[in-house]
Parts: sequence; C-alpha cells; structure tokens
Amino acid sequence: MTKIATPTPTDRGIPFKAAGFRSFPEALDYAAQGDTGVNFFTGRGEINEVLPYRDLRLQSLQLAQQLIALGLEPGDRVAIIAESDGDFLRVFAACQYASLIPMPVPLPAAFRGRAGYVDQTRRMIAAARAKAAFGPAEMQSMLLEATADLGLKFTGTVAEVPALQDTVILPDLRTDGLAYLQFSSGSTRAPMGVAVTHDAFIANTAAISLSGMTIQPEDRCTTWLPFYHDLGLVGCLLTPIVTQMSIDIIPTRDFAKRPMTWLSTISTHGGTLSFGPTFGYELCVRRAERTKPPESLDLSKWRAAGIGGDMVRPSVLESFSGTFAEYGFRASSFSPSYGMAEAVVAISFHEPGKGLVVDTVDLDRLEEDGHVVPATESTARVRSFVRCGKVLPGHELQVRDGDGNVLPDMRVGCFFLRGPSMMQGYDGLPEETAAVLAEDGWLNTGDLGYLSDGEIAITGRAKDLIIINGRNIWPQDLEWSVEREVSACRTGDVAAFSLQKDNEEVIVLLVQCRATDTAAREALRAEVENVVSGSHGVHSKVVLVPHNSLPHTSSGKLSRTKSRQQYLDGIIAELPAPQTP
Repeated sequence: MTKIATPTPTDRGIPFKAAGFRSFPEALDYAAQGDTGVNFFTGRGEINEVLPYRDLRLQSLQLAQQLIALGLEPGDRVAIIAESDGDFLRVFAACQYASLIPMPVPLPAAFRGRAGYVDQTRRMIAAARAKAAFGPAEMQSMLLEATADLGLKFTGTVAEVPALQDTVILPDLRTDGLAYLQFSSGSTRAPMGVAVTHDAFIANTAAISLSGMTIQPEDRCTTWLPFYHDLGLVGCLLTPIVTQMSIDIIPTRDFAKRPMTWLSTISTHGGTLSFGPTFGYELCVRRAERTKPPESLDLSKWRAAGIGGDMVRPSVLESFSGTFAEYGFRASSFSPSYGMAEAVVAISFHEPGKGLVVDTVDLDRLEEDGHVVPATESTARVRSFVRCGKVLPGHELQVRDGDGNVLPDMRVGCFFLRGPSMMQGYDGLPEETAAVLAEDGWLNTGDLGYLSDGEIAITGRAKDLIIINGRNIWPQDLEWSVEREVSACRTGDVAAFSLQKDNEEVIVLLVQCRATDTAAREALRAEVENVVSGSHGVHSKVVLVPHNSLPHTSSGKLSRTKSRQQYLDGIIAELPAPQTP
C-alpha cells in the first residue's frame, strides 16, 4: 500500500525568528532545525511532494558540491526553468550554498508557442552568460534547443547531475555579492536581469516580515504564483522560508484551469497568508458563479489576502469578498501592496486587517492637471484608486514631476525610491542601469501615482500614459470601461495605446474578438467605439484581432508595449473587415 504523505506542520518546532540572518543559506540552516517545510500539490489539490527544510538543506548542500564538481566556479550563473516543483528549489538553494548565481527562467505557457519560448529562453541565458541550465524532464528538448552552441558546462535535470567522486569544499559566501538574477517580467528583445545582492535581499525580506506582512508564529503560506516573478519567488517562497513558515504550493500552470484549488488548499491546510493579482481573485469569482463551492470551504484563517503584480481593481475584490463571505472570508483581510523586482520585491504594504482603502476622485481634474480631488455626488466622471500602504521602513519615496520637483500629497507624478533594497543594477547593462538608477541611490520606478495621507496609490505606468489635447488618459481606464460595459469582452481582451498619425496622437484599441459573423464583428467594433467616446470623450480606432492574440508578460499581465509593437510589425493581424455587397 502506498503511504500518503502528510504535509509539514504549521508549528515550527523551533523559536520563531523573523529577521537577523545575513543570507538565505543562513536562514535555511536555521529553518532546517525545525519541523516545517514546503508541500507541492497537483492542480487537483493532491500532495505531490513533501519537502521538510531539513531535507531541503541536506539535498541542496550535496547538490552544491556536485555543481562545483561540474567545474562551475563562484559567480557563475545557473539558469533554472521555474517549474513549481522541488527541483527548482533544490537548485536555487544549492546555488546559494555554492556561491553561484541562480536565474529563474519563465515557463513555456507565458510565451504561447514553442519557438517564441525557445528564442526568449536562449536570449535570457545568453544575456546572463549562464554556465549551466536546469529544467524538468518534460521540457528538456526545449531547454537543449535553447542552449545549443552556448558552451554551457551542463544542461539537464537534477537527476542527471553526475554523482560525487570526491569530497568538495564549498566556497565561503560573500554577503555583499549577488544572490540571484531576476529577469523583469516585460523582458522581450533585450532581456534585462535585475542584479540582487544578498544584502538587498535580506533587507527586503526583513522589512516584509517585520513591518509589511507582520509575520506571526502561526502563519502558513499558500501560493500558485510563478517562481520566475519577483512576488512569487521572494514574496511567497523565499520570505516564508526565511521565517521558517510552511508553504503549500499549487502548480502555476494549473491555476487558470482550476482556480478553486487555491481556495480549497487554504481551507484544508489552514493557510493564513496568500497573494494573487487581481485577475486571480476574479477567476475564483467566475468559477464560483458556475459551480457553487462546497459548504465545507473555510477561509476564516486567511488573515492576509495580498494583492500585487498588477493594478488593483476594487470592484473585483468587492465581488470576491461578497462571494466568499459565507465561507468565512473577511474583506478586512485584503492587503494591497506595491513593488517591483528592482527593489527585490516589496516597496509598500497596506496593513493586514485594515481592508481596502479606496480614493474615489474626479477623473476630469486628474486628466487635466494631475490633481487628485475627491469626488462628490455631482462629479460627472470618477475613478477609484486603492491605497497600497506606506513605504517600508528604512526606504524613502518621492513623487516628482517631469522637471524633477518633489510634489506634495494628492498630486500625480513619477515615483522615485531609495533604500537598502535597491538592485545593484541591470546585469551587464550599465547604460540601462544609469537611465533609472542615479549615483545617489534614487531609482526611477517608471510608475505614476500619488501619496494620500502618506500612503501610496498607483495610477499607471509612465510609458503607457496617453496624452490627447493636453489630457492625461490612462490606458487601463479605456480597457476597463470596455471590459465592463461590452458583454462580448472579458478581462484581458483589450489593449489600449496611442500612435502618431499625421502629427496627431491617435488612440488605438486592440480588441480580441470571438465572433465569426461579419455583422457581429461590426456591431462589436461600433459598441466599443461608443463606450470609449461616451465614457471618456475621445475618439478611437478599434481594431478587432483574433482571440488569444494579445501578448502578455511572463507574469501574466497584458503587455501594451508588445501589443503596440506587434501591431505595427503586422504580427497581430486585424480580422477581415465586412465585405461590401
């Protein structure tokens, strides 16, 4: 009879320690003295592997010696396809013990096609000058194709690493050196690896543990987020390990098919901390509308429902809390956050237990001059922004205008950040680094927003902003209006951006269309034009494109930059116009 594995307990079995470590290996060494660990589940919620931290430490130390025996030297880069399994974690930890620099590589699903995935993986590995590459057995053909002729010392699975013939002495770890490379989710033609030092990593995880999430001894983490994204890697994997927390992991690639496994895993195993982008919560609501959750679902222990990785949409979260209130979920559990890989992961957290704080503002004033004015009953057009808390202790944040002047509260500008969590730079790209990271330590985040009572509110990305006749129009406002008011459109179906035509800015909306009838297509086009014109007072060119044709970043977010470029390059083809009789 096959013995069913038992997940690791929530009780650490050792005194809880939230900070004070100098590196990830030192934190893992301490966690290994307790009883907690990582539990890997299938997409159906069945246990696939139980990996206590004591076993992870021993296996990673042995693998670290094997990596050195392969001829890898301190500072060499090691690519790891970020599958949601134990081998990813073993290789990542082994690299830390061996003073190698791991670099998570996205999963194939993010690129929608073998050729695109192989090409992008090859670009990342080449850009990082990696000397070894690991991936699961089922992805070996793609990995071998991506690494062909790159001169790597090893490409394969963990099981294929040659056994040790002699004892290997591991090098001493330099905590002021690089801990890992995090490729930005928007990496396209020129992949940029964010170089994160051990010091920056420890500073950020300590701030998260002590101030951001205020981690407690009884906490347990549940996650489906990808390990190649900063929130999935640092926020939901490494930080829980640093705080000796048990983690329940659901495969990233299965989440969209079975989103309720996320909630059932939280319920069954008593999860208290779990993060997701807004669309993750939305998928759960949609599934619950089709199939009522079991009465046994219990979300009462979920004290911090984090939101990160994309713009926070309050209406979606209100739907989630309304749908799952009868199962013990508390709206006060929502904890919006703001972060980016260039700052390791976290910049701010809204205090868990406080729920959403929403600013509803006059959209006309916001677009005209960047002033954030609270809406009244007579305000014609409004927009709601969710506050994402105050900047983490030890860090500074300024809102600046285009001339570099620091703006007061309730004025929209670009966020600049400084503190101990800043990246060393973009690996091997000094010019790109200098463009965003000043010598005095200030990082231009490229994000637009404002401060409200000292709390951060995000309004969008500077590079995405559309300026029409002096008005600042946020593309997500256009997209969300269409997705909300046009029944044929779903979340993620619309990409808005602007183009120059005859010395004028023209708003373009790429709209994914499922209709095959020409009359239905023309009706959709007209409806979208009317919604944009009626809600926002601007004209737009609506381009209907095939279903599933809009590109996304590796973290699953719609990429307006890629959409615009692929439209210009003819990669995204417009559906045929109706034929004139």
